[in-house]
Amino acid sequence: MNTIDFDFEFSDDARRKALYEGGIFTFSPRPSTQALCEHGRAMLEKAFAPHDPRTVQRSLPRERVVEILAKLKPEFIHHATSKILIQRVLKDLGCDLEQLHFDVPRMRSAYPSDYLTSGIAYAFHPHRDTWYSAPFCQLNWWLPMYDIVPENCLGLHPRYFSEPVENNSEIYNYYQWNAKNRASAHEHIKEDTREQPKAQKPIEREPMTRVLCEAGGLIIFSGAQLHEIVPNTSGVTRYSIDFRTVHQGDLENRRGARNVDSRCTGTTLRDYLRGTDIAHLPQDLIESYDDGSEVEGVLVHPENERAERELAATIRSAA
Repeated sequence: MNTIDFDFEFSDDARRKALYEGGIFTFSPRPSTQALCEHGRAMLEKAFAPHDPRTVQRSLPRERVVEILAKLKPEFIHHATSKILIQRVLKDLGCDLEQLHFDVPRMRSAYPSDYLTSGIAYAFHPHRDTWYSAPFCQLNWWLPMYDIVPENCLGLHPRYFSEPVENNSEIYNYYQWNAKNRASAHEHIKEDTREQPKAQKPIEREPMTRVLCEAGGLIIFSGAQLHEIVPNTSGVTRYSIDFRTVHQGDLENRRGARNVDSRCTGTTLRDYLRGTDIAHLPQDLIESYDDGSEVEGVLVHPENERAERELAATIRSAA
């Protein structure tokens, strides 16, 4: 399929089907998405004050930026408002919150290529999320916090959606990553030595699909889409928010994108929370996706468990 739809109002069922077939959706800023980005910007600008977060590379050493991000990014993840605003985005886009489950939101940063591209500000190479133990019905929701340009945006390679890419995803197990590598991101400042799934032969990176939307806009694509962080040559740091969703009915019926080349082990399904009450997916459903590797490593990272507890407490107190 590999179409790009701008502000097209599909039903959620039709939209998910199109995304599983390689479609890409982008939406102009709307009150719900703007509120989420404004929340992130307020936290970001407070953390970097008195500096403009987009140009801190001109005034702060990399080590200081990493120190700030190491505190800020978990704060954004754990902030109950972050998840409450995601619920509003999902509802606004016509999702059934009884069926849709989301993972913790993340604040991302893409600094100029000669400044900081590893560890907590990792500049992702071309990859599919399905190389990282994501289910094939996972959808990625991506929002720029400030306006973006072709030189600092998200890059997608839809031509590879149905075409295998030679890769080493067999090295990746989600539970081992939780146990050994996830918490050490802030330690990798000049070079990121954590072994990650990558293409093993060069891909044709151009023409690259660079979807631009205004600050507070939204791009949705399948976790099976090959995508990357465009090397930032704009001179301005890009900040974005992303989160992921899965649909319980699609998991139960094994609907999703086709697996063309993923060989990783483990599953991220234990990280997902129901849109209504922050409940996990049914245990028997999760176990139906287990592959035997769940006996080792860490099934759910402690930062996710903490975020879930805090959000559940907030929702109970507001009821």
